[in-house]
Amino acid sequence: MSNREELQDQVEGRNAVIELLESGKHINKIFITRGEKHGSINKIIAIAKERKVIIVEKDRRQMEQMAQTENYQSVIAIVPPFEYCEIEDIIEQANQKKEEPFILILDGIEDPHNLGSIIRTAETAGIHGVIIPKRRSASVNSTVNKVSCGAVEHMKIARVTNISDEIEKLKKLGLWICGTDINAEKYYYNQDLTGPIGIVIGNEGNGISEKVKKHCDFLVKIPMKGKVNSLNASVSAGIIIYDVFKQRMK
Repeated sequence: MSNREELQDQVEGRNAVIELLESGKHINKIFITRGEKHGSINKIIAIAKERKVIIVEKDRRQMEQMAQTENYQSVIAIVPPFEYCEIEDIIEQANQKKEEPFILILDGIEDPHNLGSIIRTAETAGIHGVIIPKRRSASVNSTVNKVSCGAVEHMKIARVTNISDEIEKLKKLGLWICGTDINAEKYYYNQDLTGPIGIVIGNEGNGISEKVKKHCDFLVKIPMKGKVNSLNASVSAGIIIYDVFKQRMK
C-alpha cells in the first residue's frame, strides 16, 4: 500500500454517502457498481456532479474487493481520514448554540457497530460531542460511518490518550460526570441529569473501568428484571442519553 492510500479512508452505503455529500466535506472520489443507476444512486450521482466529485464505475467483483463492509449498497466514497477534534472544540460547539454542554464519554467501546449506533443516537439527541480513547477502542471507520447513517459527519469526536485526565478537565470546566454501573445505588430516572453534563458508557463486556469510575461524580444504573443482567452498550447509551434529553427539555 502506498503512502497516499494510507492517508485515505472510505465511506460505504447509500445513506452514509448522501450525508457525506450533503455535509460539504472533501471527497476524493466515488465508486459505484457498473449498471447501478437507479433509486438513491441517482441522487448520489446528481449531488456528486454538482459538487464536481469524480465518479468511477467498477464491476461488482472489483467493488466487492474494495468494500470493507458486507452491505456496501453499490457505492463507496474515498475520503481523507476522519478528522478528530479537541475537547475545547466540543465545548465551543455548546457555547455557539448557547446550550449547557452535553458530552458522551465512551470508555472502551470496541465494536464498531456499537460505536456507530451510539454516535447516531447521540447526534439525534443533540449531544455536542463524543470522547473516545486512542487505545482499546473502535475508531471511526467505514463501518462506524455506515452504521451511524452518516451521523459521524455531523458529530464532533475527540480521540484522547487518557479518559480519566479528560474527565478531570471537563469537571474543571463545570461539567458533572455521570457514570453508568450495574452496581450503582440510584436508578438513572431518579438522578438529576440537568445542567452541564458528561455521560460515561463503559466497555461492552466489562463496563466502566475502575480507574474511570473513581473520577465520576456519581453513578446510575438501569433497572433489570429478566434473567440476562446486562444490556448492549448502544442500548444502554440510548436509554441514558434520552433521559438526559427529556430532563433538559423540562
